[in-house]
Amino acid sequence: MTATSLTSLADDLLAEARTQSSGRSARTVRGHAEHALRHTVIALVAGSRLSDHESPGEATLQVLRGTVRLTCDEGEWTGVVGDLTDIPDVRHGLIADTDSAVLLTVALSH
Repeated sequence: MTATSLTSLADDLLAEARTQSSGRSARTVRGHAEHALRHTVIALVAGSRLSDHESPGEATLQVLRGTVRLTCDEGEWTGVVGDLTDIPDVRHGLIADTDSAVLLTVALSH
């Protein structure tokens, strides 16, 4: 059994993101070949974004730090610490309104 402190990881990744020109940093904490789910923590400094991209399939987004907006053609969802949402199965993007960290969980096909 392995355990990861998402709080500590979010802090570390935010510190790293502040040094990157993209304003982002990420680390997959679980989800290699033997798993059915992939968990990735993504940190974004205020004002940075993940440009629109295709949906990874069934996935959720949980806000660990800050405030983010998940955007798509149909509208947007604003999430704050503790919020969890399904990621729509359409092209979408993510914007950090404040320094933020999220946990992306994706169902892997085997």
